[in-house]
Amino acid sequence: MMWFSIVCEDVPDSLSLRLSARGEHLKRLEALKDAGRLLLAGPNPAVEANDPGDAGFTGSLIIAEFDSLADARTWADADPYIDAGVYAEVSIKPFKKVLP
Repeated sequence: MMWFSIVCEDVPDSLSLRLSARGEHLKRLEALKDAGRLLLAGPNPAVEANDPGDAGFTGSLIIAEFDSLADARTWADADPYIDAGVYAEVSIKPFKKVLP
């Protein structure tokens, strides 16, 4: 098992698309967390605020453990945000946790 960073870039004005698929998206992240395989996950607000309101988000970052890059890609490709059209691009790379 190795950590992988999954960097997701949203399409413009993705907020309504995000909201439509958020429950299922979070359910998959909770499953990774429950399995001890989630280091962190969260969205990138479009403005400097924890709650960006109508400004929405510009993307997401997930760092999780998978057996291989191919497994990480398969998992990411099945994200409900993909089906909902939230993400314009998803980049996945191996990640080495050094600190903390």
